[in-house]
Amino acid sequence: MQALWMVLAGFLFASMGVCIKFASAHFNSFEIVAYRGLIGVVFLIGLTRARGVSLATTVPMMHVWRSMVGVIALVTWFYAIASLPLATSMTLNYMSSIWIAAFLLGGGLLLQRGPAQLRQQGPLFLTVLAGFAGVALVLRPTFDAHQMVGGLAGLMSGLFSAFAYLQVAALSRVGEPESRTVFYFSIGASLVGFMGMAVVGASPWHWPSALWLLPIGLLAVFGQLCMTRAYASGATLVVANLQYFGIAFAGIYSITVFGDDLPLAGWLGMGLIVASGIAATFLRERAVPKLPAEEHA
Repeated sequence: MQALWMVLAGFLFASMGVCIKFASAHFNSFEIVAYRGLIGVVFLIGLTRARGVSLATTVPMMHVWRSMVGVIALVTWFYAIASLPLATSMTLNYMSSIWIAAFLLGGGLLLQRGPAQLRQQGPLFLTVLAGFAGVALVLRPTFDAHQMVGGLAGLMSGLFSAFAYLQVAALSRVGEPESRTVFYFSIGASLVGFMGMAVVGASPWHWPSALWLLPIGLLAVFGQLCMTRAYASGATLVVANLQYFGIAFAGIYSITVFGDDLPLAGWLGMGLIVASGIAATFLRERAVPKLPAEEHA
């Protein structure tokens, strides 16, 4: 039953993607990131006080690094959502498991030079190869000139989500609670977002369109809380693979809300990425067990 919290998290993240896509017609990515972070800061101050969790930290630089890579992932993902079909941008962001598998593969090749040890990396290599074959299928139907930057941004969001995940793992090992980690990340998102607005400019506020900014922040926080609740069940592998329901929900939204017409090759590519991500999760669990949850928002 606890694992259903991950399905709910996937639904909330996909719903957040819908709000981002509507908001992106009126606000740039830096503005959306800034207000998403600001809403998260306000909510988490109240939540941590209610739970009696201190926001003081002894590892500020670890939070700075986590915020840096996390905000890059966030900005590039929001840009991809604005530029690509929702299902495509969600799928590219969920490639963090495949990127981590690629990191493990690269580390194994550097440290293990014997033929037998290299052969042991075969399943991981095939998983990574299949994942990027899926990327080629997903992007090929939608890769015209004006979407090329969006596709690259989506790939970058998955890559930096993997970096952020590794930093969250490091913070978890030194005893930092999730709410504190998310709080400092939200501060970083607000700061970078407002600095970006100072450079690229701010859009005029029109209240019907500005209302999209509120659910973006709330859905992100609630999605992360549901994800944390799901991982508390201890069934890590099952829960980690249920996160891909987010792609299914995004696909439904793409068709029903935005009328996106993805070719068969695009759907096959998404399926290949999901299958590769599930395989990468199993292989990663075998190689480095008991790591904390991945984050997507």
